[in-house]
Amino acid sequence: MLLSAASTLAQSPKLEKLWETEPVVKIPESVLVYDGGKKLYVSLIDGGGWDADGKGGVAKLNSDGTDLNQDWVTGLNAPKGMALVGKRLYVADIKEVVVIDTRNGKIISKISIDGATGLNDITSDKKGNIYVSDSRTAKIWKIENGVAKLHVENVKGVNGLKSIGENLFVGAGKSFQRVDPERKLAVVAETPQGIDGIEPVGNGDFIVTAWSGFIFYVFADGRVEQLVDSRSEKKNAADIGYDPRRRILYVPTFNGKTVTAYRLR
Repeated sequence: MLLSAASTLAQSPKLEKLWETEPVVKIPESVLVYDGGKKLYVSLIDGGGWDADGKGGVAKLNSDGTDLNQDWVTGLNAPKGMALVGKRLYVADIKEVVVIDTRNGKIISKISIDGATGLNDITSDKKGNIYVSDSRTAKIWKIENGVAKLHVENVKGVNGLKSIGENLFVGAGKSFQRVDPERKLAVVAETPQGIDGIEPVGNGDFIVTAWSGFIFYVFADGRVEQLVDSRSEKKNAADIGYDPRRRILYVPTFNGKTVTAYRLR
């Protein structure tokens, strides 16, 4: 029994802090890893969380925390989740999905979502389809060939999304759920706080965040362990990015105005 307990303890996941930017990032909400893990996109709200004020944008940041460029894309409102398909970056921006050409940072188009008032997270599937959550109307939309159609409705508290294989994983309040190809929902786990960011570790487990400042590890069997609580530092934990090859997690701290990197141990 002692050997079993020691083995379990040794296998408990931990996050080792690697670096943190200076607190100058303009309210970072989401981080997306690209270029083979060398660089990061960071969505910047730079204003009220749901204000259509034109102050938002997308920054670029090296994956070692250097060379922050907060003027790569400007003129957005309150951008949140991002998804990359080829050379196109899709960004959730309150009522529409903004499509950006990553080669020059220019806006290609804006896809309106019918009745949307709180677009939040975005993910793409293996076919290049886009899914976007509307936290205020409890809906998930699917964008296929530039056309948005309702995918799932009545998902109370919907926020984080992640497409993996044939399934869509969803943070719906404290309920971590899976949507299958037939659009049926099943509960994977229950977390102590409402879910924001979702990232798969690669072995059936996940890391999820709660905006108030928590980072949780969700095992494939539904167990949940707390890894970080940054509330005392007045730092949030919003929509995370993850580099599975190097096992590095990137956390936008929203009102903390930093991006923090951790290695998963």
